[in-house]
Amino acid sequence: MKIVKVKLENFRSYKDEVVVDFSDLTVFVGKNDIGKSTILEALDIFFNNGKGAVKIDKEDINKQSKEEGNTEIKITVIFDDLSNSLTIDSTNPTTLQDEYLLNCENKLEIIKKYPNAGKEKVFIKANHPTNQNCHDLLLKKIRDLQNILDTENIICENRSKSAIVRKSIWNHYANDLQLQEIEIDVTKEDAKNIWEQLKNYMPLYSLFQSDRKNSDGDDEVQNPMKLAVQEILKDETLRSSLEQVANEVSSKLRTVAEQTLEKLNEMNPEIANSLNPIIPEAESLKWADIFKNVSITGDEDIPINKRGSGVKRLVLLNFFRAEAERRQREQNVPSIIYAIEEPETSQHPSHQKKLIEAFIQLSSANNTQIILTTHSPAIVKMLDFEHLKLITNNNGKEIINIERANLPYPSLNEVNFLAFNESNDEYHNELYGYIESEGELNNYKSTKTIVNYQKVNPRNGNITSMQIIMTEYIRHQIHHPENNNNRQYTHEELQQSITDMRDFIETNIL
Repeated sequence: MKIVKVKLENFRSYKDEVVVDFSDLTVFVGKNDIGKSTILEALDIFFNNGKGAVKIDKEDINKQSKEEGNTEIKITVIFDDLSNSLTIDSTNPTTLQDEYLLNCENKLEIIKKYPNAGKEKVFIKANHPTNQNCHDLLLKKIRDLQNILDTENIICENRSKSAIVRKSIWNHYANDLQLQEIEIDVTKEDAKNIWEQLKNYMPLYSLFQSDRKNSDGDDEVQNPMKLAVQEILKDETLRSSLEQVANEVSSKLRTVAEQTLEKLNEMNPEIANSLNPIIPEAESLKWADIFKNVSITGDEDIPINKRGSGVKRLVLLNFFRAEAERRQREQNVPSIIYAIEEPETSQHPSHQKKLIEAFIQLSSANNTQIILTTHSPAIVKMLDFEHLKLITNNNGKEIINIERANLPYPSLNEVNFLAFNESNDEYHNELYGYIESEGELNNYKSTKTIVNYQKVNPRNGNITSMQIIMTEYIRHQIHHPENNNNRQYTHEELQQSITDMRDFIETNIL
């Protein structure tokens, strides 16, 4: 299962419902406190039910909504890539399609509502039968379903299994199901059983936060290690060996227990007859629990949390790299989602580059998704447009898919400007070159303030004074740094020139 969309409503800064598209690698960019981490933390609440890095509380309710009387937080996740073999009833295999539990786009849409930021209520939004004769079948007991069979004279091959009974009833009304998208409460009757089974197919979500203490005991470290233990223990040869060990230990324990009771019987038969040895079967042993404290330490058993912040983060993040290589070697692993805030923190630029390359590689593995936030313009330039999501708050909260069509020309410098207000020489040259290529340079020059510029003739060194616009003044300085006859432009002037060119492009070219 993979996330294709997420909807947030009434959660922190997201008052009205906002819809976010997801891909195998999704990177959120935007200014500080714009809501990037909020999305990652909402997903942690959704997947880990308060047992992960984040716990929901009343402060998560949007302040304005709370004043208006709305105190219900809603987090919705829509999944695709559903397994054809997925079953949601262990006693009688059935599918999401057969139970009409997919939405109009044939996706699995799970809604979690948190009234007053309290205990979750879970719903599935599905294109479901609403005909009064065959609606709410998932919420009915088997006896009620059987009554429908009797009342409507519907033939059913097995009246003892709810899934088969439901299918027979829906087939009877196949021409008049009146399918509509509705929210189905999955906390009642068979819907509850289906949800319990469905949870086994949910992806493992691991959040690595930028501002928390990063020790070798953090869940972000433990989860990949524990997942590795689970996969190792799936090896048939190893399982056979462990079962043999368990049976041998059980046999010897049983002998010791029998001998003890035999001796006890000689002294007090009444007590001896009241006792029975209880020895777990080999199949019930949880071998993974033996390795629950797996970790990594440094030289001379120095814990990772005693090392420098850059080393701690680098070691921790490289768990994800190791996981990428392991997952490429192995098949049929559970879906997993890695959410990482600001991977560039405390890292050397060369490490940043390697990390991004690793994340891109990891995101291409089966059943894997990567979600990042970043404040690094350098990281943005390493990514493709389809990876990026820009969060803005100009006319209300908005999450923009960065596509080439959104810009006058494909430019990750444009993304950095919008996300971080990043102004640099490279972006200035791009804008200037674009206006010039469109034949609009003279029109642009006619609208701007004139400044003095001292131009040097490269052949004879003569200096000529000329009047040009600030944008051209900056361009000359960029291309002729050896000319020190003019003062260096300021960052504010560079930013203003970029803003002027963007405004001109928007008004006169787009």
